[in-house]
Amino acid sequence: MFAKAVIRRGVPNAKAKTQATVPIDRHVLEWFKSQGPSYQTEINQLLRAYMEAHQ
Repeated sequence: MFAKAVIRRGVPNAKAKTQATVPIDRHVLEWFKSQGPSYQTEINQLLRAYMEAHQ
């Protein structure tokens, strides 16, 4: 399902973000971290793309 996700760079940050604790597989998190320091933003963008595709 994420393979078809579209990440839009330059999308403005949401004005209100909430910090959450989400269990993520260790290998998945390690991979995202290896992508660079903005890995949390990338995870958020993927989740947003998935949400928008399923509304």
